[in-house]
Amino acid sequence: MKEKITILNQIIQERRSIFPVSYTTDEIPVTIIETILANANYAPTHKLTQPWRFIVYRNAGKKHLAQELARLYKENTPAEKFLQKKYDSITEKIGQSSCVIAINAQLHPDKLPEWEEIAAVGCAVQNMALTAEAMGVGAYWSSPGTISELGAFMELGAEEKCFGLFYMGYHQEESRPAKRTPIADKVRWVEA
Repeated sequence: MKEKITILNQIIQERRSIFPVSYTTDEIPVTIIETILANANYAPTHKLTQPWRFIVYRNAGKKHLAQELARLYKENTPAEKFLQKKYDSITEKIGQSSCVIAINAQLHPDKLPEWEEIAAVGCAVQNMALTAEAMGVGAYWSSPGTISELGAFMELGAEEKCFGLFYMGYHQEESRPAKRTPIADKVRWVEA
């Protein structure tokens, strides 16, 4: 038991967002991606709705996603606010990633409030991030401003929403300490 908690603590405390600029060109094997997604499936879920839905973009699929995100940025940005550097970085980030996973949710408004489904999806993504960390895969969850407009491109159903993109790639970044204030500053105990 002590060994399990030691390993779990280490994985949780060492997990960091690793951005595509740090990724190597090594491709993540499909079996590793499948393991990361399989662990997402064990997130807590109220009424067992299991709302998480994922779309994995690899190879040419990444190129199509990059083109769509760049197109949406250009179409939805007023000319005076358009930044060519940002436009170019959209395709660069995706190109630097071994894969990009769309984080979607199948909502059940007849059963649960949306926030509960979003919380379940967040837990699924945390499972993905911890599994990626344990497997030496860098990852981060991004929520570009155009995610609400990806439904048609991703062929999402009426009750489905995209909540971001999960970029992944092998990396050679050194471990860095977490920037967290003490938990004691965020907890209040009531015992009487």
